[in-house]
Amino acid sequence: MLTTLLVAALLTTGAPDQKKPDLKTPYEKGSGNTTATYDQVIDWYTKLDNVYEEVKMVPYGYTDSGRPLHLVIVSTDKDFDPASIRQKNKRTLLIQNGIHPGEPEGVDATMMLARDYLQDKKKRKQLDNTVLAIIPMYNIGGALNRNSHTRTNQNGPESYGFRGNARNLDLNRDFIKTDSRNAETFHKIFRDWDPDVFMDNHTSNGADYQHVMTLIPTQHNKLNPTLAGYLQQKMLPSLYEGMKQDKFPMVPYMNTVGETPEKGIIGFMESPRYATGYTALYNTIGFVPETHMLKPFDQRVKATYQLMENMIETVHRDAEEIGKLRAQAKQETLKQQNFPLDWKLDTTQVEQVPFLGFAAKYKPSEVSGQERLYYDRKAPYSTTINYYNEFKPTTTVQKPVAYIIPFAWREVIERLKTDKVDMQQLKKDTTLNVETYYITDYKTSPRPYEGHYLHSDVKVEKRMMPRQFLKGDYVVYLNQPANRFLVETLEPQAVDSYFAWNFFDSILMQKEYFSSYVFEDLAAEYLKKDPELRKRLEERKKQDPEFAKNARAQLDFVYRNTPHY
Repeated sequence: MLTTLLVAALLTTGAPDQKKPDLKTPYEKGSGNTTATYDQVIDWYTKLDNVYEEVKMVPYGYTDSGRPLHLVIVSTDKDFDPASIRQKNKRTLLIQNGIHPGEPEGVDATMMLARDYLQDKKKRKQLDNTVLAIIPMYNIGGALNRNSHTRTNQNGPESYGFRGNARNLDLNRDFIKTDSRNAETFHKIFRDWDPDVFMDNHTSNGADYQHVMTLIPTQHNKLNPTLAGYLQQKMLPSLYEGMKQDKFPMVPYMNTVGETPEKGIIGFMESPRYATGYTALYNTIGFVPETHMLKPFDQRVKATYQLMENMIETVHRDAEEIGKLRAQAKQETLKQQNFPLDWKLDTTQVEQVPFLGFAAKYKPSEVSGQERLYYDRKAPYSTTINYYNEFKPTTTVQKPVAYIIPFAWREVIERLKTDKVDMQQLKKDTTLNVETYYITDYKTSPRPYEGHYLHSDVKVEKRMMPRQFLKGDYVVYLNQPANRFLVETLEPQAVDSYFAWNFFDSILMQKEYFSSYVFEDLAAEYLKKDPELRKRLEERKKQDPEFAKNARAQLDFVYRNTPHY
């Protein structure tokens, strides 16, 4: 009887109401001029994961800060397996935030966006054929290094993160060289999910103008022509029109020809060190939104939100078309024989784009007394400006059947494995007649750049010759999805090749030499046996007085024309 009365009492009073988590973001709780800290971001997405079965937050791997890089997946049918999602012919939009944590609009805007698309029935329907994959904060080390001063002149927020990561690397220069753990984990995410569209949210400085949002799309000349046509003719016009209707008219990124925008702007040619330069290697359409740092932070957050909203609407609308075009582009890349490695701007091709500016004027500087530039916000204007956005390849190579990479090049092999490159190892020592590159010339930066002394203007000489390879060396065939990635990393002339980034530098140092007094007699024998070599030596002495006076240089000339060298 007592048990029955207790149960009745519980039923009568009722269990305590479970308090629903507060899904307002730290930004929404703030003044409009604050951005969430790293811990607040992860705590908030943890709550979102707990509230919605359609959300899953996954720690994907470590970063240089020692903290994990999380991926948040928003999938309305609760399928979080990328292979299964592809089988269902759904599109994946990968949104990355906080690569430069001093540019945090995307961090706050994406939190609100994910929640709103789950709670709003109309918006939620757009996720029937599109999955959102979100990197909440990419540069965690930079986000933890919080301050209020390093983004000089930026109009809010009150405090923010630092551009460099825990190793002081700019992570938007690290995609192809992959020095950071952040980039290594990003490659795993990217290759697992194979996103159809990628967005990397940023903030821009530079000239002053009326636009809150500027945009860098994947350089269309670098994209497969099938995707480039869709991007230029359909996707970009849709995004521009949507943002205009949302009262955030866009303009291409202000990469100006001169000091001010009036002389025109140049499309951004992103090499694979940059996010969208890397993603283009796998036929992913990429975007770098750049809000204007001089605009109030709340406007920048709103513009970022609106652009992502327009992006989801466009991907949802064109989901079937994007899927077919990407499949076609992948097949064409498999069969592609010639790959461009370097580009230059074609200044004969120009288009006009609408531009909302402020008058650029000059006045004496209160610091130097000399003429200084300023923009008069009381003198807005509307015009069109030149936009140079056509590039021509300057270096093109024909892809080989395969590359052979000796086992010794550990740093290169590890990077290829991270990118899921198919490789086979030789089962025994083998001699093969192969085309070999000799590096004949290159330039090297005099100062370190992102932890390297970058090579450029690389010249090569090709020679067919027998080479001995050892058991365990890697053979990499170019009939796989990573074709373009492999060409851009393993061809020395490529702007961001592994040679350019110093991973093969030890080949550049000679290891064996000669002793002059011993080699004198041997060199004389070679000259007696080879009259043509003697003739070339004498001609060089006549043409080069310094060489004629340098006995060691003459011995070296002979040495370089013998099997000993």
